[in-house]
Amino acid sequence: MKVVIAIDSFKGSLSSMEGGNAVKAGILAARPDAHVVVKPLADGGEGTTDALTEGLGGERIDLSVTGPLGEPVDAYYGLLPSTNTAIMEMAAASGITLLPGGAKDPLRASTYGVGEMIADAVTRGCRDFIIGIGGSATNDGGIGMLKALGFTFLDENGNDVGEGAQALAKVDTVQTQGRLPELKECRFRIACDVINPLCGDDGATFVYGPQKGVTDDMKQPLDMAMAHFADVTATALGKDLRDVPGTGAAGGLGFAFLSYLNARLTPGIDLILDAVKLEDELADADIVVTGEGRLDFQTAMGKAPVGVARLAKKHGAKVIAFAGGVTKEARACNGAGIDAFFPVVRGVTTLEEAMNPENARANVTDTAEQVFRLM
Repeated sequence: MKVVIAIDSFKGSLSSMEGGNAVKAGILAARPDAHVVVKPLADGGEGTTDALTEGLGGERIDLSVTGPLGEPVDAYYGLLPSTNTAIMEMAAASGITLLPGGAKDPLRASTYGVGEMIADAVTRGCRDFIIGIGGSATNDGGIGMLKALGFTFLDENGNDVGEGAQALAKVDTVQTQGRLPELKECRFRIACDVINPLCGDDGATFVYGPQKGVTDDMKQPLDMAMAHFADVTATALGKDLRDVPGTGAAGGLGFAFLSYLNARLTPGIDLILDAVKLEDELADADIVVTGEGRLDFQTAMGKAPVGVARLAKKHGAKVIAFAGGVTKEARACNGAGIDAFFPVVRGVTTLEEAMNPENARANVTDTAEQVFRLM
């Protein structure tokens, strides 16, 4: 019997690989003859760097970069030396949780630190990048990131335009000759789950700007500034991508990646499943195990466990899910490819006790053992 495990983290308790190995221990206790493969799982959002770095045998790179409002912040990314791949989350450098005192300032907030992370990885030999762009504090069209990578943006007087959303309307000229020469060798895969264009009522500023501090009176002028930036970009690069779905992600960072770095924008779960080569293991799998901290209706709407189930069903495998807790609405997961799911908490307990990593690990292992005694 071959079992493939790809389980999302139990946030606050177990990482993806810790959860997967706990399931493996339970399976082998019940079926010592089973062939068990554990793969990391994430959805491109928070925790992706940790999951893939640990699961694919990478190393964590710590560095100080420029935070969203110019202050230094401690950030990190994952490095996979065997494939010269960097795994990053833009929120590690320019996330909304990094704003000093929670003070939102969309006119100043910059993605410069994201560019610094990329530049650091380039100097270490990375040429492949997997980057999640959720959780941003910015609405700068990615101009900060691009400046950190050597692109130059000048106003009509030949002066640097500065950073943040306030810079976009000033851009008159784009100079690309100073960009890092290695960028032409780099491949960027961006985990992007939104389909918003760059501008307009459904664009970055109108839809996501308010959560970053954009007031009602700011919306129209900032959206016009973003459109101006897209105009200048189209003239400089000979392509206009502002209407491509996803270019409005992370305050226009999706647009910058697509236009200036020839990136691919991909739904997060699809990107991660491809990166960990999950389907390669599914062709001869009998059972696939997935799960996350809480199974509910949102899980069935396309979160990571359902992505695993979708691939497993292509190859005729049974799918089991384990979770810290389940809701009544989790029944929708059965219609989304998960044949059966099981909560792992084994008695009356407090939330704190249930989330204790040692308890969580034991609960997952014991539950998996009992389920697989039926197989």
